Amino acid sequence: MKSKLAAALVAGIALVVTPSVASAQAWTPGSEIVGQSVQVNTNGTVNTVYFDQGGAARIMTPAGNSVPGRWSVANQQLCLDIGTGPAECWPYRSAFQAGQNVSLTSSCNVTSQWLANSTNMPEQQAMPERG
Repeated sequence: MKSKLAAALVAGIALVVTPSVASAQAWTPGSEIVGQSVQVNTNGTVNTVYFDQGGAARIMTPAGNSVPGRWSVANQQLCLDIGTGPAECWPYRSAFQAGQNVSLTSSCNVTSQWLANSTNMPEQQAMPERG
């Protein structure tokens, strides 16, 4: 009797844990913002940064000017390079969440508030069919 109960509990736990494990995916830095925009507030000035495919970036200033650049991710840092000096990089250890403000201090020792307007949803793995 005890072994049947234990087996049932183990099977029940497996049913609860297995879908979560199966759908859990490793985060690929940058995947949630590629093709999206983030508002960056630095000392009251809000620029909108567009993270385009292939590493192209567009920074829209409050005056409506577009500044082209490049973005990249490496060594847990998100970097922007607009070609006027060294790239500026920010710590990047977790995915941006849409509508969630994040305070980041750059390699230039400037703190700004980052707010993702929207993010990409991680791809869902198909659940295996049960037969």
